[in-house]
Amino acid sequence: MAEIIGSALPNIPWQDKPDGIQDVVWRHNANPIVDWNPIPAASRIFNSAVIPYEGGFIGVFRAEHKHGMPNLHLGRSEDGLKWEIEHEAIVWKDEAGEPYQPNYAYDPRVVQIEDMYYIIWCTDFGGAALGLGMTRDFREFVRLENPFIPFNRNGVLFPRTINGKYVLLSRPSDSGHTPFGDIYLSESPDMVHWGHHRKVMSKAAAGWWQDVKIGGGPAPIETSEGWLILYHGVVGTCNGLVYSMGAAILDLDIPSKVLYRTRDYLLTPEKNYEAVGFVPNVVFPCATLQDAATGRIAIYYGAADTYVAVAYTTIQELIPYIKANSALAPGDGIDFR
Repeated sequence: MAEIIGSALPNIPWQDKPDGIQDVVWRHNANPIVDWNPIPAASRIFNSAVIPYEGGFIGVFRAEHKHGMPNLHLGRSEDGLKWEIEHEAIVWKDEAGEPYQPNYAYDPRVVQIEDMYYIIWCTDFGGAALGLGMTRDFREFVRLENPFIPFNRNGVLFPRTINGKYVLLSRPSDSGHTPFGDIYLSESPDMVHWGHHRKVMSKAAAGWWQDVKIGGGPAPIETSEGWLILYHGVVGTCNGLVYSMGAAILDLDIPSKVLYRTRDYLLTPEKNYEAVGFVPNVVFPCATLQDAATGRIAIYYGAADTYVAVAYTTIQELIPYIKANSALAPGDGIDFR
């Protein structure tokens, strides 16, 4: 039976699957957990990242300020569902201690590697590019050099080094609304120099729900079957783009190699808070919490570019489902270079 390789998290947010639900992913019954106008400066918070910290939970939230620009705000929670979000944006300094604020910042992911917490987000660097920073205590934040040139989004760090290297997923794109995109992997010995680039996954493996573009979601989860990743896939319809969630399993030692990948989406906009909002029809996963002792996984996702919502699954259900309903795109199953 598949197992999560990691720590126990006995206070993980959790609801058992409701009776009559056949899907392997089910929604929190009190969604959304962050609503409109959550803090004075921001009209909307969505596409955000959470992580266990000091017996509770801490989060880095994408806040759309009322002047229209996004920035990153810190939040704290005892139960992972009710959040106190700071009214002021995170203050960044560079490695020399000088101010280094992004012009804008959105879609953060957070991962702990050893005793350091790394935050990666989309920033302004002559166009959309990846910003990278770190903190030990969520009080002082050091912004590192941008890892790549533009244009790039959806940066996702693995939670440990692999073969002695830091590993990062990204989605190269363009300066606009990105009507294309595949997931790539890069390695670094020091979080500064990035190379050994590999293509991991292509859009449109099977079905139309991911035939425009795909992008990485939460930090990969290490399991006995490989690296479990959740990702978003996008389809173009006569009423605009629709964002749904899928999953894949990557080889533990060669994570550019896809072993299995969901043919069908796991979650697609169906509820009002997913289908109606500032940008309708968006399910955008950005973070997970997982309990290795029980196999429980809580998935945090942005809904309609307006809300933060939560869904649940277990490793015991999800891994067999992915393996039994897998469809790879050409090149997914090799170390593509």
